[in-house]
Amino acid sequence: MREQVKRVLVANRGEIAVRIIRSCRELGIESVLACSEADKDSLGAKLADKTVVIGPWQAAESYLNVDKIIRAAMENGCSAIHPGYGFLAENPALPEACEKFGIIFIGPKSSTMRLLGDKTQAKQAALKFNVPMTRGSLGLTDYEEAEKFAEEIGYPVILKAAAGGGGRGMRIVQKKEELKPAFDMATAEAKAAFGDPTLFIETYVQNARHVEVQILADNYGNVIHLGLRDCSSQRRYQKMIEEALPGHLDEQMFEDIANAAVSLCKGIGYNSAGTCEFLVDKDRKAFYFMEVNTRIQVEHPVTEEITGVDLINEMIELAYGKELTLKQSDIHFKGHAIECRVTAEDSRHGFMPVPGLITTFAMPNGTDVRVDTHCFDGFTVTPFYDSLIGKVIVRGETRKDAIENMKKALTGFVIKGVKTNIDFLLFLLNEEEFVDDDISINWIERAILPKFAKAGK
Repeated sequence: MREQVKRVLVANRGEIAVRIIRSCRELGIESVLACSEADKDSLGAKLADKTVVIGPWQAAESYLNVDKIIRAAMENGCSAIHPGYGFLAENPALPEACEKFGIIFIGPKSSTMRLLGDKTQAKQAALKFNVPMTRGSLGLTDYEEAEKFAEEIGYPVILKAAAGGGGRGMRIVQKKEELKPAFDMATAEAKAAFGDPTLFIETYVQNARHVEVQILADNYGNVIHLGLRDCSSQRRYQKMIEEALPGHLDEQMFEDIANAAVSLCKGIGYNSAGTCEFLVDKDRKAFYFMEVNTRIQVEHPVTEEITGVDLINEMIELAYGKELTLKQSDIHFKGHAIECRVTAEDSRHGFMPVPGLITTFAMPNGTDVRVDTHCFDGFTVTPFYDSLIGKVIVRGETRKDAIENMKKALTGFVIKGVKTNIDFLLFLLNEEEFVDDDISINWIERAILPKFAKAGK
């Protein structure tokens, strides 16, 4: 099979571009990086076999431009495109264009992506395969309908954009008086972010945990899971710390969630790597389907660390027609892994991005420490894209060991020239509730941000 693989276009930037390029190298595949003018001197550009500048720094004219990406692939003899995460990774227009021009898309089929990209359709698919979910509506654009449905299911409710995620177009409504302004704001935000104002309403699960299942699936109907991750440490619906495996779930709940994810993905004919996301209630007695992310996740390394499976390599080989050789019985979990996202942000001033020149970049060492990054001494963090500097991943025999290893790793991570959020991450890791694994998705904003602000005075 690998003899057919000649060259892959990497249609992304930052640490995920570096990660994909290194996987291509391991598999004996040439890589071509399609980047913006702002990234022409990036680490990815230095590591790729070839780099093609496809446009200016504006994402709409480079990383989000399907025509330019397809042209770059065809003009450079690339048989496949890997989208990474973000940008076009979950936009069905890219796999549709790949299918049209005979290019392999390293991800699921466009029809699958379109189905799962619309939350209302995804919920209908989940219902069909008996995946538990909260009470919720189908797509709504009319406030009167929204008000009627909210009254029917009872408050609190949550509004979500049908066409997107990442916290945009999302509002929690505790009582009726809050619904109208929340609906108006969520509708406007969804329209601006995704070009579609459609929302749906569902019961809001108070003090929930966020867990997700890593899936691998081939083109022949074989689907396995590689365990669960806990991603409850969030700020404004953006994950900050991720872990595998979730220690707060009993064995039966773990198996039920994993089996629900496999059942859904098998039922809809999913192929490639994917992630099914769920909420678990505060009593750990029930779980509810949220969505399927049709791409590789930022937090995928924690799964790799406890299973020994290289997910990017698997994605590439599955896209080229390899049958999934791993069986569910082959997947074994070793220890506990934690990932922290290190960003160029000022934790003390509203987590504002702070672009600039990194004058010193010294990564932590250790046998159980891994850093996925695109930065180096002399690298300039631009103001044009996200502020992620890198991901620190550690493993330990127990969760307690992993927490201690992470604290040592972050303390030993020397970054000068720009501010980072490392101080906040260390603050989280030392909090009693985090150590006791007694948190929820609103824990940081409810309990930690006020405490952190007070500690900084």
